[in-house]
Amino acid sequence: MKKTLLLCFIHGFKGGEDTFGAKSEFAQHLAALLSAALPKIDVRAVTYPKYETRGDLHECVSRFRDWLLERVIDIEVANGTPSPTVDPSVHTILIGHSMGGIVAAEAVIALANEKPIPHSEDSKSSNGGDQRAPSPEGLNGLMFPYIQGVLAFDTPFLGIAPGVVAHGAESHYNNAAATFTQLSGLSTAIWGSANKDQPPSSDKKPVAALPAPETDKSNAPKGGGWGNWGKIAMFAGAAGAVAAGSAAAYMHREQITTGWSWVSSHLEFVGCLARGEELKNRVRTMARLNHELDIGFANLYTRLGRAAAPKQVSMVGTVLGNQRTFCNLPSKLAAGMWKEAINDVASDETKAHMTMFEAKENPGYARLSEDAKDLIVAWSKNEWYETSTRGDLE
Repeated sequence: MKKTLLLCFIHGFKGGEDTFGAKSEFAQHLAALLSAALPKIDVRAVTYPKYETRGDLHECVSRFRDWLLERVIDIEVANGTPSPTVDPSVHTILIGHSMGGIVAAEAVIALANEKPIPHSEDSKSSNGGDQRAPSPEGLNGLMFPYIQGVLAFDTPFLGIAPGVVAHGAESHYNNAAATFTQLSGLSTAIWGSANKDQPPSSDKKPVAALPAPETDKSNAPKGGGWGNWGKIAMFAGAAGAVAAGSAAAYMHREQITTGWSWVSSHLEFVGCLARGEELKNRVRTMARLNHELDIGFANLYTRLGRAAAPKQVSMVGTVLGNQRTFCNLPSKLAAGMWKEAINDVASDETKAHMTMFEAKENPGYARLSEDAKDLIVAWSKNEWYETSTRGDLE
């Protein structure tokens, strides 16, 4: 019987078809590597179309499952599979980037917890294929579509690392401090130039002692800068900006309300990242599926390399350490296979996260591809694979 390994790629939050490279370049590259490594079967790559990353996560997973089911049924029919639920000709690897990995994990967890419908004719397979019996404690080994593994790329299964926010905040603070210093010097040059050449006063007055106003020269502009006219213009400009902003907000109040609904809907989708116990339970369940149903589970996570090495020790680096990753890493929790993917060019965690599949932006692109290939090959070389022959593909 002809066998097909289906690679299904799922983008993350606000991603799209180009998440895995222009025209899904990484997806096609990985499929080519696997075709050479698994010559007995047909390897295909499909990318889940761009979807709305908002609203309830489980509704999103449900829509994805319906889409995947249609694709797998089409291949099973084309392969002429007699009994796809017992001896499927299609095994699927779900490959998700970022939140796409959580969508993939939720999909396979849902499939594995569905109760199979018993049927006497399904107890045997006439093709000498993978004979899968229902597993204990309610796990469904007869899932359809059959998921061989979940390969995640930089998925925050245990939340986003605190350093992503901390390093970013420190960087913004340092930039803001430098900018403020420059602006202070500029304001001194402009507004304080009138007093630049005056010698410092020898008699120091108490801080609370304010000089009396000069009645004759109060409205005259000083020799340097704009003097009081500059101050008036500055305050008038600030007041005008506030007034204009308030008017614009009132005129567009309906759009702002709609926009807030849009934001809150997207926050609902990623809100699972803030529920710690839910994150841990998801990882525990995936580890259990790996152990009991032999479903592969791995996360290739980004870590910053040489480009992120600080010239001087920062406060954040001292507190959080220098291992800068986008994802929280498991310590004692059984969490499947986690393997680092180092990017020596990216200077921050978010950039490394977003450029995983761009060869020009990620020097570790080739290594990442090989690691992904090795994992999928290890998951796929089983009885199901061995019962397929090259002659079936010709």
